[in-house]
Amino acid sequence: MRILLSNDDGYFAPGLAILAETLSERAEVVVVAPERDRSGASNSLTLDRPLLLRQSATGFHFVNGTPTDCVHLALTGMLDALPDMVISGINHGANMGDDTIYSGTVAAAMEGFLFGIPALAVSLAGGTGEHFATAARVAAQFVERFRKAPLSPPALLNINVPDVPFDQLAGVEVTRLGRRHKAEPVVKSQNPRGQTVYWVGAAGRAQDAGEGTDFHAVSRHAVSVTPLHVDLTHYATLGALTTWLQA
Repeated sequence: MRILLSNDDGYFAPGLAILAETLSERAEVVVVAPERDRSGASNSLTLDRPLLLRQSATGFHFVNGTPTDCVHLALTGMLDALPDMVISGINHGANMGDDTIYSGTVAAAMEGFLFGIPALAVSLAGGTGEHFATAARVAAQFVERFRKAPLSPPALLNINVPDVPFDQLAGVEVTRLGRRHKAEPVVKSQNPRGQTVYWVGAAGRAQDAGEGTDFHAVSRHAVSVTPLHVDLTHYATLGALTTWLQA
């Protein structure tokens, strides 16, 4: 089995290292990740300059681009054959609810999914980052499950693992995405040159976090697994929009 790994925290991130080490015991692993932290890059592609593909002392490949760039480059120009899976992570921090729209972690997995390859986005849902080993073990279990019984058609799974020891996990729950309140206001300050600068505010608190959501599962120390898809069409509005245009 061949697995392509990427992330949005950069090729030096501890979550990526432990995931690569864990999965290398079970599969042939190739790592192509950004050269620096590209959190929040979403699905952006770099079209205004060429990309460089280099290799670190660890054997990981890194690219001066976005998470999507990394996976796209690997699948269309670097690898001799497509991998059996694309896995992105382990992200330091959750990717739940509206986070998935902005997430480079989810975007890297989604790029593999767009090529028809089963894909996982794996995140450690906690601020301390103490238990990457837990998330790596969960990811390995999903890889084994895919190996024994592949989903058809290929799936894109968003996995959020509570930041607790493995034996404290409360199982695995299939969930839907919750929703957050609007983000906190931007933070305004001045740089050393006296110019006004703005930092994007923190994500809002969970608004829709009821039973069945990813927020609810993780709050109970359960692993949240949400199947994602790429079709953004709002089907319920198609008829109303047609009527509105004909009025």
